[in-house]
Amino acid sequence: MSKLPTELQVSAGGVVYRQCDQAIEVALISVGCEARWQLPKGQVDSDESNESAAMREVREETGLETELVAFIDKIEYWYISKKQGRQVRFHKFVYFYLLHYKAGSVDNHDHEVNEARWVEIDQAYDLLAFVSEKKIMRQVKEMVSSPKDFSIHP
Repeated sequence: MSKLPTELQVSAGGVVYRQCDQAIEVALISVGCEARWQLPKGQVDSDESNESAAMREVREETGLETELVAFIDKIEYWYISKKQGRQVRFHKFVYFYLLHYKAGSVDNHDHEVNEARWVEIDQAYDLLAFVSEKKIMRQVKEMVSSPKDFSIHP
């Protein structure tokens, strides 16, 4: 039995938030044929920082312009997928950043995204498909309810 080759993947994503009346809203995206709700994220290009990648991916997937506020947390997981016709085991790290909404409309999302939408932070927790992203959302709720000095770097 042969062992699968393993590759490292680094991605970055963001939780975009805005104050709306008495509620805080965050932007989520729906992807795939299952219409899974998740946080916008994608691979970090070799010539960019994690922070720049997070803002770029958010802009592409949601249509929103943002301002970097703070590093939230890193999630890590393994998955198996095909690469160049063969099975590969990926060890993936995703760095999430808190981003403040500046401009743009979720109607201008990328064609690879089914839908992008603003939802209240508590509803976002219920909609998110992945436990690891629910954990990120819990951290965001704490961060935005009791603002303090944040660190941008992990």
